Amino acid sequence: MSEPREITYAQAVREALRQAMQRDPQVFLLGEDIGVYGGAFGVTDGLLDEFGSERVRDTPLSEAVIAGTAIGAAVTGMRPVAEIQFMDFITLAMEQLVLQAAKMRYMFGGKARVPMVLRTPAGSGTGAAAQHSESLEAWFVHVPGLKVVMPSTPYDAKGLLLAAIADDNPVIFIEHKLLYKTKGFVPEEYYTLPLATSEIKRKGKDLTLIATSVLVARALEAATQLAQEGIEIEIIDPRTLKPLDTAAMIQSVCKTGKALVVHEAPMTGGFGGEIVAQLCASEAFDFLDAPIRRLAGLDVPIPYNRELEKRAVPQVADIVREARALVRGEY
Repeated sequence: MSEPREITYAQAVREALRQAMQRDPQVFLLGEDIGVYGGAFGVTDGLLDEFGSERVRDTPLSEAVIAGTAIGAAVTGMRPVAEIQFMDFITLAMEQLVLQAAKMRYMFGGKARVPMVLRTPAGSGTGAAAQHSESLEAWFVHVPGLKVVMPSTPYDAKGLLLAAIADDNPVIFIEHKLLYKTKGFVPEEYYTLPLATSEIKRKGKDLTLIATSVLVARALEAATQLAQEGIEIEIIDPRTLKPLDTAAMIQSVCKTGKALVVHEAPMTGGFGGEIVAQLCASEAFDFLDAPIRRLAGLDVPIPYNRELEKRAVPQVADIVREARALVRGEY
């Protein structure tokens, strides 16, 4: 493998799309403003010039049409990568995704394949208010037949997206908007990462912290601060929420005896509850020195006001406070 270069998350996603399209003529892109405009966040910029309008297709402003077209193309032999501009509007494509894409392979006894990826930017932090800032990943984890991927780094974004495009099942690929400009080391060549492998982002002995998406970076920053107090946090990123790899989480909790689960989506019904349930049903339960804690978004729509927006979802200071209290037994 060549020496990795440092590129942005958005560049890593674009490179994955480009390499997948170069390798397989059945891969094509579709979505609102992804061609001439280059996508709402510039991720597909330049791909129209390189591959033409047959393979980079601007669509009408209809999420139902985008998802339905992708599903139809997938079951007839193509490998579409669809983009929904904001995850909030994936709600307009729920029938197509939940009742059609997720069910087809099962209902046809495995004879039908639905090799499609639906990319969508999620999350708060851009001042886009309640209708453009949601994190709805738990909805799709609940649906049998869908795979759900939520990478936190440029390296993971490229490898997981290439794996998702190569997969014969529908994949919901969630990209946090605040991650697009973040940088990381990414190999130039084609590579894939398994769609069922969590990763330990930082080693530690005092607390297992399981975080997703943009909260991974905040957790790492919090861990650096806590290390100055002698508290060593082990951070695990699931990367793929479904199928979920719990092996590293269980092993880590058996070592540390304490666990904190952090995500941006609201607490009630959030994916963190599933992680807690699986840990409690495993051998890790016998090693717990304290109840598992969750730190998540408030059960409110995302506010437009910047200060209120920050207060609605976990920030670095919140993670530091919760982790410190859990390690010190202050609950």
